[in-house]
Amino acid sequence: MPMSAGLLLRGLAIGFSIAAPVGPIGVLCIRRTLERGWRSGLLTGLGAASADALYGAVAGFGLTAVSNALVEQRTWLGLLGGVFLCCLGIRTLLAGPRGDDPQARPVAAGDWASTFALTLTNPMTILSFAGIYAGLGVGTAGGDYADAGLVVVGVFLGSLLWWVILSAAVARLRGHIGDRARLWINRASGAIILGFGVAALVAAAF
Repeated sequence: MPMSAGLLLRGLAIGFSIAAPVGPIGVLCIRRTLERGWRSGLLTGLGAASADALYGAVAGFGLTAVSNALVEQRTWLGLLGGVFLCCLGIRTLLAGPRGDDPQARPVAAGDWASTFALTLTNPMTILSFAGIYAGLGVGTAGGDYADAGLVVVGVFLGSLLWWVILSAAVARLRGHIGDRARLWINRASGAIILGFGVAALVAAAF
């Protein structure tokens, strides 16, 4: 197998493994898919994948000034992300099963933008990618930027693959879930997202 193909596949595996664990973005993707369909869920995940690819590019292309600036501001970014999650969790807790949901708007760029911004509030992701690139022997200042770019593309595609699978699977269940079940899903989703928000605030503060 050519080295370029190997790097792309490694990046794909890394992106898939980063996206797959269920976190606040996963919960949000599931809920939006149930409320608005698979396109909304996919856009939600796509926002996270885009942010991961951006941070991967910062680490892989050796943009140390950008990386250091973001890491230095990690406390404030963490607080911002925590507040955003808490607000989102409370809104979800208070949402009704269908039409009275305050977020039940048509699929829009906001589905992508909200998770893109939320994922960017965790700049420590850059350090994870820096370790990955070091292990693969690509990127860093003066390194092979073409190889680094292949890994970034792979990370994005791997993450996107997970969100396609998740949103499509949830969309298939959408028509079989009644209003009562949706109400409890909203409450459970809101509590989980709120919990992630509180945890983020505590982590940023200490």
